[in-house]
Amino acid sequence: MSEMFRRAAILGLLSAVGPFAIDMYLPAMPAIAEDLASTIAGTQTTLIAFFLCFGLAQLVYGPWADSAGRKLPLYFGLGVYLLASVWAALAPDITNLTAARAMQGLGAAAVMVIPRAIIRDWSTGTEATRLMAMVMLVISVSPMLAPLAGSMVILVADWRAIFWVMAVAGTISLTVTALALPETLTPARRRPIAPARLLADAGYLLRHRGFMVLTFVGAFGMASFFVFIASASFVYTGEFGLSPTGFSLAFAINAAGFFTGSQLASNAGNRWGMGRVVRGATTGFAASTVLLLGLALAGLAPLPVIVGLLVAGNFCLGFVIPSVMVMALDDQGEIAGLASSLGGTLQMVTGGAMVAVAGPFFDGTAVPMIAVIALCGVLSAGLARLVPVQAATVAT
Repeated sequence: MSEMFRRAAILGLLSAVGPFAIDMYLPAMPAIAEDLASTIAGTQTTLIAFFLCFGLAQLVYGPWADSAGRKLPLYFGLGVYLLASVWAALAPDITNLTAARAMQGLGAAAVMVIPRAIIRDWSTGTEATRLMAMVMLVISVSPMLAPLAGSMVILVADWRAIFWVMAVAGTISLTVTALALPETLTPARRRPIAPARLLADAGYLLRHRGFMVLTFVGAFGMASFFVFIASASFVYTGEFGLSPTGFSLAFAINAAGFFTGSQLASNAGNRWGMGRVVRGATTGFAASTVLLLGLALAGLAPLPVIVGLLVAGNFCLGFVIPSVMVMALDDQGEIAGLASSLGGTLQMVTGGAMVAVAGPFFDGTAVPMIAVIALCGVLSAGLARLVPVQAATVAT
C-alpha cells in the first residue's frame, strides 16, 4: 500500500464520520416525523441543529489543533460524537433528538477540520489537491452508501438502530486515530492559544480577499447539497412515491456525480490551472440548476429530469469543492488549523442558513428545493468570477 493511499484511507475514514451522520438517517426522516409526532419542519430542525453546531464548533477545534497537536482534539470530538449517537438512539421525543443531533455536530466537527489541516501538514499545491481528492473519494462514497445503509437498517429494525450504527462507527474511528494516525504537528510548530493573537489571525483571514472568496465559492456549493439533503427524502417519497430504498438509490446517483468530478479535479487543475477549473465548474453548476428550475416551473421536470440535471450539477461541484479547499489554505501556513476551522464554520453556517431560508417555502414539491439550489449555484458562480483563471490562489 502506497503512503499516499494509506494516508487518504485514514483521513477519508475519519472525514466520512460527518457525512454518515448527516446522510444515514435521511431515509428514516419521514418515519421519525411520524414516530415522534413531529412536523416536516420540526424534523428538518434536527439537520439544521447538526449543521449549525458542526460549523460553529470548528472555530474551537482549529485553534486547539494548532496549539495541542492534531490527535488530542480528534479524541475529544470522536468521544462526544459517540456519546451523542447513544443519546439520539434513546431520544424519547423530537426535542431530545434535536439536542442529540446538535451534540453530534459538536463532536463530528473535529473530523471535518483536523483532516484538512493534516493534509496541509503533509503537502501543498497540486500534491495536496491529489491527496484531498483521494480523501474526497472516500467522503464521496459516503453519501452513496450511507442512505442505502440506513434504508437497509430500517428494513430489519426501527430508525433508532441507525444511531446505534453511528455509535459503532465512532468507536472504530477512535481506534483508528489511536493506532494508525501519527501526530503530524511537531511541538516546535505548535502555537499556544493566545486570545489576542487568535482574534488578530481571525481578523486577518476575514480581511483576506482570496480566503473569503474561495471559502464562499465552496460554501454556496455545499449549501446547495445541504438543501437537497434536508428536502429530498420528503420530495422523493411524497411527490414521486419512492420507497426509502428507492430514495436512497436516487440519492446515491446524485452523489455519484460529485464523486466522479472530485476524482478528476487534480488532473484538471494540473492541466488548466485550478482557478480556471473553479470558474468553469461553477458556471456548469449554475447552468444545470437554473435550467432545472426553468423546467420545473414549466411543469417539465419529472423525476428522471430532476435526477439527471442534479447529477450534472453535482459533477461540476466535484471539481469545485476539493479545489477551493486546497486553494483557501495554501497561503495560510502555520494558521492552517484556524483557517480550516473558520472556513468550515462559514461554510456550514451558510448551509444551515440556506436550509432555513428554504424551510418556509417547502410545500412537499420539488420546486422550492430546486429554486434554492439554483440560487446557490448562481451565487457560487458569481463569486468564482473573482478567482483569476491562471492563479493557484487568489491574491490578498
